[in-house]
Amino acid sequence: MARNKESLVLLIEVGPSMHGVLPEVEKVCCLLAEKKLIYGKYDEVGVVAFGTTDTKNDLTVEVGGYENVTVLRDIKVVDGALVDALHQLPRGSACGDFLDAIVVGMDMMIKKYKETNKGKKRLCLITNAVTPTRHPYEGTKEDQVKTVAAQMMAHGMKMDCVVVRAQKDWDVDKKIVEENDFLLGLLSNKSSSKVYVGNATALLGALRTRNITPVTTYRGDFELSSIMKIKVWVYKKTCEEKFPTLKKYSDKAPPTDKFASHEIKVDYEYRSIEDPKRVVPPEQRIKGYRYGPQVVPISSAEWEAVKFKPEKGLKLLGFTDASNIMRHYYMKDVNLFIAEPGNTKAILAISSLARAMKEMNKVAIVRCVWRQGQTNVVIGVLTPNVSAKDNVPDSFYFNVLPFAEDVREFQFPSFSNLPSSMQPNEQQQEAADKLVQMLDLAPAGGEEVLPSDLTPNPALERFYRSLELRSKDPSANIPQIDETLKRITEPDPELLHQNTAVIEEFCRSFELKENPKLKKSSRRIREKPTGSSEEGEGVAAAGQAMDAAEYTSEVEVEVKPLGDSNTVQEFEAMMSRRDSPNWVRKVLKSMKDKIYSLVEGSFEGDTYQKVLECLVALRKSCICKLEPDQFNDFLCHLNEFCQKRHIDSLSDFLASNNVMLISKNKEPESNVPETEARVLPLKEEP
Repeated sequence: MARNKESLVLLIEVGPSMHGVLPEVEKVCCLLAEKKLIYGKYDEVGVVAFGTTDTKNDLTVEVGGYENVTVLRDIKVVDGALVDALHQLPRGSACGDFLDAIVVGMDMMIKKYKETNKGKKRLCLITNAVTPTRHPYEGTKEDQVKTVAAQMMAHGMKMDCVVVRAQKDWDVDKKIVEENDFLLGLLSNKSSSKVYVGNATALLGALRTRNITPVTTYRGDFELSSIMKIKVWVYKKTCEEKFPTLKKYSDKAPPTDKFASHEIKVDYEYRSIEDPKRVVPPEQRIKGYRYGPQVVPISSAEWEAVKFKPEKGLKLLGFTDASNIMRHYYMKDVNLFIAEPGNTKAILAISSLARAMKEMNKVAIVRCVWRQGQTNVVIGVLTPNVSAKDNVPDSFYFNVLPFAEDVREFQFPSFSNLPSSMQPNEQQQEAADKLVQMLDLAPAGGEEVLPSDLTPNPALERFYRSLELRSKDPSANIPQIDETLKRITEPDPELLHQNTAVIEEFCRSFELKENPKLKKSSRRIREKPTGSSEEGEGVAAAGQAMDAAEYTSEVEVEVKPLGDSNTVQEFEAMMSRRDSPNWVRKVLKSMKDKIYSLVEGSFEGDTYQKVLECLVALRKSCICKLEPDQFNDFLCHLNEFCQKRHIDSLSDFLASNNVMLISKNKEPESNVPETEARVLPLKEEP
């Protein structure tokens, strides 16, 4: 078996105690097979049911025993027949012995792959473990479990155990349950993992359907100082699971061609703007980057020259209190820092550092360059992860921190600035508190309803089920959302019914009315930027209550003065934004101030050309933004400004370049006729 393939044997209990949850088990197992058809179409899967009425396995014939264990499917490459078989699991009438099922599954693996340890071999046990196991012919049950665990390790097998206990009170002997939990605990300590689930949603997330091999992001030195370095390995701890890649499919191949790939290849051609018929070859093409209205060409050699090329490595920058690093600063995925396996000195160094940081409530800030030739540097935080198990060494969690350009400071008005008539009273506050407590998914003293490690992504699960349905019937409609997924995407109906009184009290505490279209009001609440020592100005009309429909809050955004070198480009870039309701008029005013400044600072007309460019840009923007009066009034004021200061040369220069008012023909919002726009005097006649 190849190293990148997985061989899996499903061990499913189908006895009477499991009949109530078998429909959900069928869905989960089918979903596992569907994912393997997408991500691991060469993986091999076998199915064993225990607790069945009949017996069908090789060990019963060869050595006897192992009754009520049936091999439903031998280990084969995953296919559509596996999905169909898992849709119809048998309902047994006997008590299931999970130890017998584990031995039968191991025997199938050993016979299939002989002595080779290549590839990934896994058993997946799904049971409620409430029925007694049979006593072995020799020794105790504990000895038998230890022997089974040793054989698993010897043949390179691992086991995932999912214990399904949806009901809190079983009509079974508690001693049997405790004994089974003890035996499963022995297995989990050696070569398997164990998880308990209490509902269908948790069962859906407990079964590991896609096996991802951990790959190191970095192997090398963690440099604490120039004379102290620790060998570490870095793995990804969490990663977003995305939809599988969809490929374009061509149906042009003849149906009789069994070897047709149905692939679509896309080729691009670059043609000249001057001559659209001429194809531009690669050696005549160059990348360009926009810089305002211009496109700046940069060759590959120039791009390589300006690239930042840091050296690979991890360097400690310093320590800080954990309270200084907010949770919302974390970016991207979480990585796991561990000491180099087998390096005792590195393990001791990482452990001592992590425990000291934990004791002092500190975190470390580090500079990371994962690969040689990487063009970016990552600054992150190391959080100590002190292990609770003796056989698991201590480690660190790593999260990427934002640079100044990555931080988004959203400024919102504070509720404390609202008038007293819009502040919640004690009754309303108490009703809201009860509603939040009622919908708490992790109540104090109770179990978390949707734990992250047992809650699947409902969008992905629904996609996989729809894909399997379309694979059999391309014209099939999208199925209704499954009840299991509704528990993730919708409130629990039973919980809402039990707390009807709390919901009704919340509704009675607040008056609901239609919100009309908001109108601009001169009465606004302004809030100072973060870090200001002054208090907010509060309500414009102090002591007077404002209606909620008329109240509008805004954060004043200041417009930076335009520069001297690229005035027009900066102005056009600012006009393309809309940072506040009055943003456009503020930018227009900034351009007017700049023009006045250029006129006043002129020496023998050296700034007239710049004034002309600014006026042309201002006129164009006023037409685009439907603000013709802004330009017309300004041009008249500029004319008066020149007359008072006897700057006749500017008026002549603008007149010679046909600078005119915006007429009604150019913009319907204007009040200036076409004839008046063309004969406007830019200087007073003698």
